[in-house]
Amino acid sequence: MKKENIMIPFESEQLAALEFSLKKKNSSVQAQLEELLKCLYESEVPEPVREYLDSRTAPAARPRRPARPAKPQPTDERNGE
Repeated sequence: MKKENIMIPFESEQLAALEFSLKKKNSSVQAQLEELLKCLYESEVPEPVREYLDSRTAPAARPRRPARPAKPQPTDERNGE
């Protein structure tokens, strides 16, 4: 699925403080927003719609090729006989 970027205006000093606090927890604003957006999507978009979108983006199962028959090993007739 194609990804879109979202721009949200936010006070720069508040963003810097938020980034500082999240860095202490080994997280980031980006990671937190992605998780919150995923939760929002799952709570607001009906399951049949999500399943439909998932089915469109899942790669189609490719049929397996038949196995090739093993080639017989050539015998070296010079050494033994």
